Order: sequence, then C-alpha cells, then structure tokens
Amino acid sequence: MQLENELGKKTCNEIHCTFVPSGLSVRFVSPVSPRFLLTFLLLQSLGLPVICAESEHNFAKWEKEIATYEQMDKTNPPPKGGLVFIGSSTVRLWKSPSQDFPGHNVINRGFGGSEIMDATHFANRVIFPYEPRAVFLRAGGNDIHAGKPAQEVFENYKKFVSTVRAGLPKAEIVFISQSPAISRWSEAEENKALNQLVEGYVEGEPGLKYIETYDIVFGADGRPRPELFIADKLHFNEAGYKLLAERVRPFLGK
Repeated sequence: MQLENELGKKTCNEIHCTFVPSGLSVRFVSPVSPRFLLTFLLLQSLGLPVICAESEHNFAKWEKEIATYEQMDKTNPPPKGGLVFIGSSTVRLWKSPSQDFPGHNVINRGFGGSEIMDATHFANRVIFPYEPRAVFLRAGGNDIHAGKPAQEVFENYKKFVSTVRAGLPKAEIVFISQSPAISRWSEAEENKALNQLVEGYVEGEPGLKYIETYDIVFGADGRPRPELFIADKLHFNEAGYKLLAERVRPFLGK
C-alpha cells in the first residue's frame, strides 16, 4: 500500500483513492482485499474523506491517434505560440475552429472518448511541443459518464493544470465547461457540479480561465434542444458549434 498526499492519493492493487476536502464517496469497482478494507476503515475512522475509482487506465488505446498527430507535426509543424484545443470528441469533431477564429493559429488535438487524465498523460506529446500561449481544455464529460463523481474529475483537472504549468509556465489554461447532451441528460447535474468546482477554483487565479457553456443548449422547456445535435444526440452539429464558438471567442486574446 502506498500513500501520497496532494489532498492525498492512495493506490492499492484493486482501487485508486483520492482524498477530497469534504464528503465521502466510494465506488468499489473490483474485488477488494481484506487488507484494503481494514485500511479504508482506518482512514474513515480518522475522518479522511475518500473517493475510490479504478486504478488502471488504458492510455494505450489512444496511441494510434497520438502517433497520427505526431506524424502530422513532422510533415507540417504548427507554428509556435498558437492556441491548443485538447479534450474529447467535442474538440475532435470541431472541424471549423480555423474558420470560427480567423487570425488565430488554432491547433486541434482532441481525441474522442478521452478523459481529462488522457490529456494530462499525453501533454508532452500533443501540447508542449507547440509552445502555445493558451491551452483550451474541453473534457470531463466522459469521466462523469464512466461513473466518476464531479469531485474526482475536478482533482484530475487540477492535475492537468499542474502538469501544463510545469511544462508551459507562461501559457494560459482555459477550461471550456460541460454542457448537457440529450443522450446523457441524467448526468447533467454532475456536469454542472464539475463546472462549479472548476469555476470556483479559477476565480482570481492568474493564468486560469473558465468559459461558461452549460446553458447554451437549453430551450424554453429547460432541456437540450435537438436542433443543436447530430443524430446520436450527444455531439454538436454545425449550429451547436456556432454557439460554442461564440462563447469561446472572447477568450482567445490577441
């Protein structure tokens, strides 16, 4: 058993645990050893809140996409000092950022289905080489869809920030918030909770920004509008991306 402390992190063979400032949320996702249960009960008796999730994460499944980006960079290296957009399918499927943001060097490095920890893991390959002046992250929805509570996803966001700041101390880090999708409407409140955690964290924090997009999808009935999504009711269509671009545009800088 290994203990680390950030707000704390405990890793065992079966489960990965992250201590959080308040509340106790535990997800046992695999058979748990007696040793782990004894340790968990001890931590609980000491009043240490903990979130538990799977310790294994398959980064290798993105290797093909990351390698493709690296090959593109060798053939046509992006100029330094641009804007990197990274995250899950909302970023990957955004086909018009160059048209949406003329006059800006936009580098799209999204990979669909990814979580925040994936962006952190591959930062040295698809963020740092470009030496961008700003990094725009749109991720977290897949984390929540995988069953992670907002607090745990927020901890992963902070790790992303720490990683990017270590490699690019002068770059701005901009979080594009989550917005509900029709097909994942049951996750809307957890998405909102993540947004609120990030928004509170970046307030007054130099180099960090937050873009509110939660409300852009809603119709008069308070539900996501079908006309903003493609057939899967998850991803934006052209109209949806137009609204997203309008929210992002004021944060691009000069």
